[in-house]
Amino acid sequence: MRSAEQWQGELLQRRTKQILVTSLFATVWIGTVAFGLRTLFHYENTPGRAGALPLAWPASQIERASDRATLVMVAHPHCPCTRASVGELAQIMARLQGKISAYVLFVKPKEAGVDWEGTDLVRSAEMIPGVKVLLDPDGVEARRFGAETSGHTQLFGKDGRLLFSGGITASRGHAGGNAGERAIIGLVNNQTTVQTETLIFGCALANRGETEPTRSCLM
Repeated sequence: MRSAEQWQGELLQRRTKQILVTSLFATVWIGTVAFGLRTLFHYENTPGRAGALPLAWPASQIERASDRATLVMVAHPHCPCTRASVGELAQIMARLQGKISAYVLFVKPKEAGVDWEGTDLVRSAEMIPGVKVLLDPDGVEARRFGAETSGHTQLFGKDGRLLFSGGITASRGHAGGNAGERAIIGLVNNQTTVQTETLIFGCALANRGETEPTRSCLM
């Protein structure tokens, strides 16, 4: 028969193993969470690219207003990150009623079906008072405006000069006040502002021939 000391020794060994396993599991779990948060933070704060920007209104098929500033946002209709940009555009339009003409151009690949533009994002843009929603077949207009990232927003003055170019969210998919929004409102209201460019957060539009946003945007 086992002595009391042997039973106590075995019990202590089992408890020690349980503590070690639990500690190891906790360490792995904390490391996984930390890695995930770091990856998410990096993803949310990694800006997209901008192409060659026009210094003035390009040779576009879109009609520019001559009596007020004109805003152009280029977007991917399936980009989840751009929901925040469209929401911020609604805030801008509400504060600049009658002072600005605005377009949202949704890029449409040649091979896309008739339901390509039937998304909540497109419908949300269409509901903003004062905003005209247009389809941009094969991203022709996007290239003219130098847009390579969904949510890229540009503001042109009455004389056609480029006044602002960039994003209107502080990070990817993040709603709320931001430098881009403040810059546009300040420029239209003739307020002193020094920021004319901001980072752009959204799906890449470089693969305009594909029918889905880049993989990174779907994380």
